[in-house]
Parts: sequence; C-alpha cells; structure tokens
Amino acid sequence: MGPLIVISGPSGSGKSTLIRRLLAEGNWPLRLSVSVTTRSPRPGEVEGKDYYFWTKDAFAQKRNAGGFLEWAEVYGNYYGTLASEVDPYRAQGTGVLLDIDVQGFDQVRKLRPDAVSIFIRPPLVEVLTQRLSARGTEDKASLERRLQGAERELASAGRYDHQVTNDNLEQAYSDLHAILSPLFGRTNYAG
Repeated sequence: MGPLIVISGPSGSGKSTLIRRLLAEGNWPLRLSVSVTTRSPRPGEVEGKDYYFWTKDAFAQKRNAGGFLEWAEVYGNYYGTLASEVDPYRAQGTGVLLDIDVQGFDQVRKLRPDAVSIFIRPPLVEVLTQRLSARGTEDKASLERRLQGAERELASAGRYDHQVTNDNLEQAYSDLHAILSPLFGRTNYAG
C-alpha cells in the first residue's frame, strides 16, 4: 500500500513550490492527486492536470454519493478530492500526495487515519504578507481574506504529524525529504 501524504499550509507558505520540486525529482513512486473544483479555470490551467473543472450540480451529486475523501467550500467555490484519485493508486503501491487545506485534512484523517500529515509554515506572518503581495494576483480584499485564512490555518498546525518552516527553500526541502524518505524506504536527502 502506497502512503497517503497530506500537505497543508497557508497561501504563500511555499507548499506548491516544495510539492513541484518533490514531483520533479521523479524517482519517487508518488503522484499528486488532481482535485475537483467548481471555480473557472485560470489562464494556462489544464483539465485533468491542474484540476477537474465541474459544475456545482455535478459536484453535489458526487458529494452526495460519497465519492469524495474530503471537500470544502473556499471563497464561494467547492474543492474536493475524489476517492478514485487516491485509493487505486495506493493499492498499486504508489504514494499519493494531497495538497489540501486544514478543513480537508480533518476529513481525510477521519477516513484514512494512516495518512501522514505535514504542515508547511512561513517563518513569520509578515513574510507571508510579503510573499502574497509580491505575487500581484490578489486585490486588497482578497489579500486580506487570505491572510485571515492563514491565521486560522496556522492555529491548526499543531494537529499535523510534522511541521516544516519554510524560511529557506533548500532547508525546507531537506526537512520535507527527511519526513518522506522512510515512507519509501529511502535514505535521507543529501542536498
């Protein structure tokens, strides 16, 4: 059975960068679960690669049928992880990585208590503010909403099996690698 790995962290914590690097390493038997969302695709996003883009009705039908390991409403849109994106791969020995929020983690932990959970945190909230502002993708109201969400998520970090502080990308990657290596029978990352 492949491991189920949950990675959470507030927007701007660097979790997406760390996840991309893990997947790019290429020699892990690991895949990123593709989530379902009801939001519209952003420029450059590809159906089935970045997300599955569904209508709210289709999402509700699958949710009501018990097809999601976790789901949440985030900023007026629904996001969820299909059991079919996780269980068949784990059964084949492939690890599955979930990039989900704290609310989703709570649901996954109830259904899959063997999941290994990792919370990626910024060194300081001020750094998070700088990172989100530097993206240039948020208006003031959206930035404020994300920062409030980050404070709620940071308050939940202690419920995770592991925490990685991303104040230095190389160190954070090494710390993440050290957590995951034993799950795959590997020695630690040497950098």
